[in-house]
Amino acid sequence: MSFTKKAKELVYKMTIDEKLSQMKYDAPAIQRLKIPAYNWWNECLHGVARNGVATVFPQSIAMAASFNKELMYEVASAISDEARAKYNENKKQGFTDIYQGLTMCAPNINIFRDPRWGRGHETYGEDPYLTGVMATEFIKGLQGSGKYRKCDATLKHFAVHSGPESCRHGFNVEIDEETMYDTYLRAFEYCINNAEPSAVMCAYNAVNGEPCTASKILLDDILRKKFGFEGYIESDAGGVEDINNYHKHTSNLTESAAMSVNNGCDLCIGSAYENLSDAYNKGLISEETITASVERLFAARFRLGMFADDCEYDKIPYDIVDCKKHQDLNLKMAQESIVLLKNDGILPLSKDLKVAVIGPNADEKDVLLGNYNGTPSRYTTFLRGIQNECRNVLYAKGCHYYNEPESWDEKTYFEAVIAAQKSDVVIMCMGLNPNIEGEQPDEYSGSFYGDKSSIELFETQKKLYAMIKDTGKPIVFVNVSGSCIALGEQDKNCSAVIQCFYPGSRGGEALADVLFGKCSPSGRLPVTFYASDHDLPDFEDYSMRNRTYRFFKGTPVYEFGHGLTYADICENWIDKNTVEIVNNGNFDTEYSVLQYDYVPHKTLKNIKKIHIKKGEKKTIIF
Repeated sequence: MSFTKKAKELVYKMTIDEKLSQMKYDAPAIQRLKIPAYNWWNECLHGVARNGVATVFPQSIAMAASFNKELMYEVASAISDEARAKYNENKKQGFTDIYQGLTMCAPNINIFRDPRWGRGHETYGEDPYLTGVMATEFIKGLQGSGKYRKCDATLKHFAVHSGPESCRHGFNVEIDEETMYDTYLRAFEYCINNAEPSAVMCAYNAVNGEPCTASKILLDDILRKKFGFEGYIESDAGGVEDINNYHKHTSNLTESAAMSVNNGCDLCIGSAYENLSDAYNKGLISEETITASVERLFAARFRLGMFADDCEYDKIPYDIVDCKKHQDLNLKMAQESIVLLKNDGILPLSKDLKVAVIGPNADEKDVLLGNYNGTPSRYTTFLRGIQNECRNVLYAKGCHYYNEPESWDEKTYFEAVIAAQKSDVVIMCMGLNPNIEGEQPDEYSGSFYGDKSSIELFETQKKLYAMIKDTGKPIVFVNVSGSCIALGEQDKNCSAVIQCFYPGSRGGEALADVLFGKCSPSGRLPVTFYASDHDLPDFEDYSMRNRTYRFFKGTPVYEFGHGLTYADICENWIDKNTVEIVNNGNFDTEYSVLQYDYVPHKTLKNIKKIHIKKGEKKTIIF
């Protein structure tokens, strides 16, 4: 019997009140039908989140920088193994609660159109093709390929959603059809066609006047009918409440709940669907519509093997959580996510040098972990990773991220200057942390600050950089952030520049491996690095004019796809689909081959990551 048919038979036995109760994310048990309670809300953006110890892989934007879709699949498979292991153990205790289930609110495949958007580091960057490809592998790895689903992946946020965070709950995006399909919907369609994701989450905002959580055009006309999506649709946290509170499309929660369900939103993360009984009694919603939603939800639960005794994933043991195999995979992804932006030949460094490690990101745990993260059982900061590789290391924090020190604490700057003066080379670990760029603070998202107001380094860091530069010592500048920072000054005056997106719990080890030549860097930028704020259009403008590498008319500091290695790689394109890759250098390396089209703007068409040894030649056919 198919999962859909099993769901229909079970739902047929439910009363209307029982059906309505199952459309809430914290669905209660129905004892008479032997249906256990289930909480649909769980997170695994780059590892099982908010549920104790787990392997904390690099943040999504960092994994996108690897341009390695095969490695992405392996990472997602490891994440789903850990999610299943945790679920299996919690189920033995008699229940599963929030963050303990199998239905994951990931991946985030919104397009990172503006570097000021705080949540951009949750995405796979600014290109729709790269986003679709990396997300597809993430979904396949997460959901598995067995008789049952290992976990459910949820595409979010549908659709046309990328800030501003400060007005996300009531913002209306005015967008033309060509831009919507060419940029904002392409990755959704690609994933649905190639990975069969289980769920889609609605965005908070409205599109062309319709709140996404209750949009007939988006949810029914496009998602269901045009894209052929057959899974379940859920709201974002509190998204149904936004329809009346912020969008002002309804008068109360009863009307908002009915409007959402009538237009296709099956599941509510929030409390609004507690009003569905009132909506039903008032004739605002039919039992037929309610039944269709509940059947989709229970088909998903059957597909996950929740009512089966032969689910192959029930045997995944708890000792797989944060195991050595996953830790090794974590290190591999972290290494491949690091992007070498400039190198005058100073890298890789000799371990015999006296090295000064300076900056507010040098010894910080948070910058490794990103957001929507789990708890690492062990972690290596950048400073600790460098100390493990180099014999003689001096350290000075130098400054706070953005606060000037008190007058009595000016010594923090001078301590850094002294360390630089006494070193052969300075490694500056600067930039942001995920508490500076993140989700708009509200009852669900915690203590993040939301969007950035600027892509410039904070003045405290500029002051520290200038003081270290004045020492005349060569600088390896490591920018740590989830987004573009204006690095024109560093590109001009530093010996090397590295972009290290939030790299996961083994990030410090991975950075040290690159700095000292244990592995060659192979990451590429999944976003454009602009020169200044003057390059950026109005944040609230969702047109693509002068945005991303496909439409930007200016000159970036570093373009999308830029990334150096320690090898000497030559690309010889034989025809538009065939390229010969030659390694003329002295290093083995991973290398991403990128194929572009011009339609008429430059746009990524294909990616292939290869390992190529020194002196080796390989032919790639797309």
